[in-house]
Order: sequence, then structure tokens, then C-alpha cells
Amino acid sequence: MEAEFKSFIKVWILAITSICYCYYISARFPKGLPRLLSILPVISLFFVLPFSLSTVHFCGITAFFLSWLANFKLLLFSFNQGPLSPPPPQLSHFISIACLPIKLKQDSPLTTEKALNSKNGKTPFFQNTQSAQKELPDSKSSSPNRVLLVIKVVLLALVFHLFEYIKYLPRTMVLTLYCTHIYLELEIGLALWATPARAFLGFELEPHFNEPYLATSLQDFWGRRWNLMVTCILHSAVYNPIRRISTHIMGAKWASLPAVLGAFVVSGLMHELIYYYFTMVYPTWEVTWFFILHGVCVAIEVVVKKVIATDKFRLHPAFSVPLTVGFVVVTGFWLFFAQFVRYGIDEKQIKECLMFVNFVKEMLQSLMNYSMLFSRSSFVY
Repeated sequence: MEAEFKSFIKVWILAITSICYCYYISARFPKGLPRLLSILPVISLFFVLPFSLSTVHFCGITAFFLSWLANFKLLLFSFNQGPLSPPPPQLSHFISIACLPIKLKQDSPLTTEKALNSKNGKTPFFQNTQSAQKELPDSKSSSPNRVLLVIKVVLLALVFHLFEYIKYLPRTMVLTLYCTHIYLELEIGLALWATPARAFLGFELEPHFNEPYLATSLQDFWGRRWNLMVTCILHSAVYNPIRRISTHIMGAKWASLPAVLGAFVVSGLMHELIYYYFTMVYPTWEVTWFFILHGVCVAIEVVVKKVIATDKFRLHPAFSVPLTVGFVVVTGFWLFFAQFVRYGIDEKQIKECLMFVNFVKEMLQSLMNYSMLFSRSSFVY
């Protein structure tokens, strides 16, 4: 584990050095093909770096942050789009926005400054359409509830505790616990990764999740509640370009359909790549089909809402929420987690979690012993 931790540090030192190159060198190239060519070596490197790591958590973090999010941000940066354009005045801000899964609030000081720059003829910081803004949750209403966050932390601790008795539990219950663990670890973990950016750099950030278990439709789940950083990046890098092209072919009314499908296909392929980092086995494409299925269902929702007056036929949340969440869970068991179970990634990740829990217990026990020893020595003197 010590060697893995050292590799993890080396990988991120190399990644930060590469981002510095993009800030100081690539940003000087004109937007378009010249800047893209200057950034391509960094993008290629970010696709390779996860191969240096073997643990699920370190490899997963690096693959998600660098191979997916950072690469897409750099691609957008090549054309003066996305969260890195125009480059913020401070290098630390550029590195944080590029490497961390954070999305600045629209009314934060940094985005306000960039918006003013855009009025002066510079590229806007955000180039989302009005419809995209509607998809994002309201910052005030979606700000993390501290009580709810504490409850989620307690639930994650309970899941970790139940993992110690995993050999006595039915396989279905183990998979359910694992799915719960994935969601809680993602939400809490991404919030923790964003904490340094909020605390030390003064960023005001959008939440990553907006209570996805309350989604009333698949469009609501994927567009407004689940992993909103990825939603924003896919909207800028995939959805918007495909929609612009489709508008000339299909007209504005139906141009969103191929754009939705394209975004889900790209998401599936990126998940497939992350699975490959974990398993080093030729893809089975099950996770890609999971996202294609959901993309088709979201496209059908869009068509139904355009054709039928949804206000008259809207299901009550008491029915729509269980149907939506149930569909996500059932298809997730069937396609999304199939490779996890087949290649033992779930068991490997659970073992890593238990190792972390035991490490924390040992640290706390050592601190308690040291505290007791110190108090006794103070009492003697």
C-alpha cells in the first residue's frame, strides 16, 4: 500500500506539472487546432496515468478526475470554451478547476469577473443555453443540508460496518449495500475533494448531487440530480455541438434527440474506459449498453413531453419516484454492475474500504493511548 501511495503522489505531481504547461504554454497558442495540438500530449498522458495505479480507489479517482473530466475541460479549453476559458488570473485556480471535480456557481466572484471579461470581447466563461440553465439545480435550494449530510456519513459508516460481515449476507443484499456505498462514497467523497477549493481558494461551488433518490423521471435524474459536474461537461463538450449540427438537419424541435443519445453514448464509453483501467480485460460493453438504454429512454421522455401536455398527464411523485429509482436500480444491477461483480472489483473495493476503516481505528487507538500516557505522566509530575 505504501508503494501505491507513492505512485499516486508521483502521478498527481506529473499531472499538475502538465496542467502548468497548459496554463503557461498552451494558453499562448491561438484557439482551435494550434492550441489543440499543443494540448494533445497532455491529454494522451492523462489517458495513460491511471495504468500506474492498481487500487480501485486511487485508480478510479485518477481516471475520473484526469482521463475524463480534465481531458474534456482541456478539449473545451482548446476552443476557448468550458470552465478553463478564459484562463483565471491565478495558476492555483486553473489547476483546481482543471483537476478537481468542481463547478463554480454562476454568481461566484470568479465567474462574475469572467462574465465581465466576456462583455469586453473575451470568450464567456459559461456558454450553456437557457435550457441547460434550467436543468441545473438552484444553488440556494440545493445547498447541502448539514443534517442530511451527517445522516449520509452515518449511513456510510454503517455500510462499512456491515461489510465486515459480508460472508454471512445474501449476495443480493451485498450488491444492494455495494450500490448504496457507491452513491454515498461518491457524494461524500466528491464534496470532500471540493473542500480545499472552497476553503483555500474561496470558490463558491455548485453541489455534485441533488438528492437523486427523489428523481421523478430519468430526465430529472440524469439532468438535474446525478453527478452534475459530469452533466455540465457533457452538455458543453457533446450535447451542444451535436445539437447545433442536428438543428440544420432535423430542425430545432427534434435536434435535442441525437444530442441526448450522443451524450449518453460518450458517457458509456468513458465508463467503459474506467472499467478497463480496473480489470485490464477486453470490454464487454455492458456498461455502454446501460447508458444507451437510458439515453433512449430519456429521448422517449423528451418526445412524449413535446407531443403530450405533460401537465395533464403528470404522475404523482408517489408513483414516479419509485418507478424512476426502481428502473435505475434494476438496470444498474443488470448492466452497470455486471463487470464489477464478474471480475471481483466490488470485493476488491470492499477490502480497500475495510483496510481504511482498520487504519482509522488503529490511528484513533494510538492517539488514545498516547493521550492516556501523556495524562498519566502529567499527573505524576
